[in-house]
Amino acid sequence: MNVHPLIEALSRLYDADRLLTRPAQLMTYESDALTVFQQRPAAVVIPEDRAEVIETVRLCHEHDVPFVARGSGTSLSGGSLPIAEGIVIALNRLDRILRLDAEERIAVVEPGVINLKVSEAAKPYGLYYAPDPSSQSICTIGGNVAFNSGGAHCLKYGMTSNHVLGMEVVLPDGEVVELGGESLEGVGPDLPGFFVGSEGLFGVALEITLRLLPIPQTYRTVLAAYNSLHAAGDAVTAVVASGLLPGAIEIMDALAIKAAEVGAKAGYPTAPALLIVELEGEESAVEAEFAQLMQLIEETAPIEVRMAQTADERARIWKGRKAAFSAVGRLAPDYIVQDGVVPRSRLGDALAEIDRLSASYGIDVANVFHAGDGNLHPLILFDGREDGALERAEELAGEILELCVELGGSITGEHGVGMEKLAFLPKMYGPLEMQAMEDVRSSVDSKSLANRGKMLPSGEAESLAHVGPHPLEKAGVIFRE
Repeated sequence: MNVHPLIEALSRLYDADRLLTRPAQLMTYESDALTVFQQRPAAVVIPEDRAEVIETVRLCHEHDVPFVARGSGTSLSGGSLPIAEGIVIALNRLDRILRLDAEERIAVVEPGVINLKVSEAAKPYGLYYAPDPSSQSICTIGGNVAFNSGGAHCLKYGMTSNHVLGMEVVLPDGEVVELGGESLEGVGPDLPGFFVGSEGLFGVALEITLRLLPIPQTYRTVLAAYNSLHAAGDAVTAVVASGLLPGAIEIMDALAIKAAEVGAKAGYPTAPALLIVELEGEESAVEAEFAQLMQLIEETAPIEVRMAQTADERARIWKGRKAAFSAVGRLAPDYIVQDGVVPRSRLGDALAEIDRLSASYGIDVANVFHAGDGNLHPLILFDGREDGALERAEELAGEILELCVELGGSITGEHGVGMEKLAFLPKMYGPLEMQAMEDVRSSVDSKSLANRGKMLPSGEAESLAHVGPHPLEKAGVIFRE
């Protein structure tokens, strides 16, 4: 692969301060939030409009050079890791909300728009954007689209795919296409749904049309502490079985609670497990549901129950929960965030087995997860300075993913496969399904230029315990401890 003619062509398109090639300039882009993997690209380009993105993709296709589209780099699966001798297209300057139609309840945005900025812009009209990943104050809509992000409130409102109505996309060969539109009632195949969650393999979204929702009239947020994770899980089962549909149901274990207290000073009670349940909607309906919820929680024998009385108290509760991932960094020098899913009925089994695995490996695991839809986020703590610590942590992470599959779940709920879980997709799907995915990808990107080496493995997959050498080596990705 000779990338120099491409860089020469890009130098005619970009000013020197928007075409980065020096090692010091590229350092920031060598990894995403999965920092145990690093790769230096050949160059980073920083487009300022859609035309520059389109021309960059067209030039990459012409010169057979792979590319990765990147927003804020918050991917926890290595999804925005650069490709060796490839180009990174940094989309942060495409950050305009192009149109906000309060009557139609839509927003048309560029891919570099920060998730939370959409809700802030819609708030004066009594509207908001529902998907709320923990990183919503920094993650971009383009990245949310690539990985079909969810968040704490996905139980009631669904994932990114449920809120994207249409897109303008540049395909890997430079062709620009329209997918979907502005109507809530789609006609024909769900092409936006085809693109959302494709992890960058089908090109780059240039404009995204989002569905907005009315801001709930009122909220009721309840914090319940339990003597065990199993008891908190039983409470989730009771709430869901009752027919209630809360906006969010979250669980945190003792380690996650400790991290949140250190990082956000949320004022959580000290307990083995914490349950957060939030109701939202019209005031009369929420008050009736709240009475039912409190009765259900009391029947599950919590050791303490608190209710947010003000907007500030509600904000503190959610600040602690959303800060848990980053705050865990105060408990250990390094950690791996996993993202498996199990049926709600198997939550207790999954947590008990994770606890057993944690003890067996002698590695602490902090659990914080979307309990309502069984989306686990075990945080595996380790010290990468110790010989073999990373490999053992990865091995434990792999066992947790295999456990999720064995229990009838998935290897990912919202973080994606990226490069971290390449070895595990074939554990969920058989050879025919895997070949179908490869065929679809090839039909859109015959040269495998868009985000090469991510999501779809090539060759025989191996255990995550040593995911670095294979198949990542074939994809041109190196692994550095």
